[in-house]
Amino acid sequence: MSSRRKLIVVSNRGPISYGRDHGERLARRGAGGLVTALAPLVSRHDVTWIASAISDEDRAVAAEGTLEETAQDGSRYRLRLIDHSPSIYDLYYNVIANPVLWFVQHGLWDLLLDEGRDLGRAWDEGYVPINEAFAAAVDEELGREPAAVLFHDYHLYLAPAIVRARRPDAPLAHFTHIPWVGRDAWTVLPEPIVRAIHEGLLANDVTGFHTQRWRAAFLDSCRALGLEPDEERVTAHPISIDPDEFGALARSEPVLARELELEADRPELLVLRVDRTDPSKNVPRGLDAFRLLLERRPDLRGRVRMLALLDPSRQEIPEYVEERRRIEEMAGAVESSFPGALTLKIADDFHASVAAYKQFDVLLVNAVMDGLNLVAKEALLVNEREGVVVLSVNAGAFEELRDWVLPVEPLDIDATADALEHALALGQEERRRRQAAIRAHVQAHDLEHWIAAQLADLDRASSIRRR
Repeated sequence: MSSRRKLIVVSNRGPISYGRDHGERLARRGAGGLVTALAPLVSRHDVTWIASAISDEDRAVAAEGTLEETAQDGSRYRLRLIDHSPSIYDLYYNVIANPVLWFVQHGLWDLLLDEGRDLGRAWDEGYVPINEAFAAAVDEELGREPAAVLFHDYHLYLAPAIVRARRPDAPLAHFTHIPWVGRDAWTVLPEPIVRAIHEGLLANDVTGFHTQRWRAAFLDSCRALGLEPDEERVTAHPISIDPDEFGALARSEPVLARELELEADRPELLVLRVDRTDPSKNVPRGLDAFRLLLERRPDLRGRVRMLALLDPSRQEIPEYVEERRRIEEMAGAVESSFPGALTLKIADDFHASVAAYKQFDVLLVNAVMDGLNLVAKEALLVNEREGVVVLSVNAGAFEELRDWVLPVEPLDIDATADALEHALALGQEERRRRQAAIRAHVQAHDLEHWIAAQLADLDRASSIRRR
């Protein structure tokens, strides 16, 4: 592990969000897998975290300036929240970042056909000024004290180039946590926008992705624009989790309480999915595949149940509202055909998800496309029933785990039903072998390993640039 150092972490969402309860300010864990994955940075390094103010109380905090905060493990870090204009943030987040960039980069081009979107205006009046605001905050922090800057994800493609123009010697890295698509996929967007995205990323000393597949696609799309990236500065390192911290979470009182609830009504065989209500997660096809499995295998009826724990996602965006409707409609169809075979819960309850991780026999991850998918790592680490993973070949984690999972093409409902059937039929020894291999891999390639790789890449690239 690299020695302790000064870092500026930049992401749209912060590690905590603020609210009020009976007049008192409360802090709660920030939403999203990215924040969960990055949170341990604060225990290992001297971190200033820059993020958007999301809640009303966040905005009150932003007005107070940079705060000293305490992480769950007692580590101290500085938190700077940026209070954006709501109308500008709406264009940035709800028109450009989500859904446009998200849909393009997850292969969901058909969802971009909303003629009501004014991309040019949303880009110029939303995405650009929010990235400029982030860059200005980074510039101010660098003026106080030199630090390495770690930008994260598709919300911040432009900020690195703005910072680079102001701070030519600053060590800058950007990590994209969602898939990258090749040259043809980007042609659905205006060329100036596509070029600005790629040039913004190439302004970093290091541009990182989870997989070699996404890295190769980035290099391909750069060359299509006539850009010549330095391939050594474009890297691939799959993010992971902290096994000790996650194991402790699995043994915590809130998780154990939810596990008791689950065990009280547990079927003989449990198929689990833990996702967000996002079109990229492909939940309706997964539910339909489970319905098809029960049609084919009457002997499984009454013995197997699917538990779908879904976090409601981006309900300000029409496509996400429609996806939730489709999920609930498909769940209703499954329940109508096979009463009691499906339990669908749509709520933000991470403790319930971790409890279910411990109890599943089969985990279904059939995303259309996914940058990585930490669920496949988290769940196998704490599962107590030699659980088997059915994993989409388009999930980034498949590149690492392919030898120990059952692969599935995400759009093939018949094949998904076949994979579920195969997973349920695997013998105990084979199940144990697969789970042990995944656990060993996650423990050897943990979050500490990922952080060290990012910083080593940045040190190497920035030292070359300074020569």
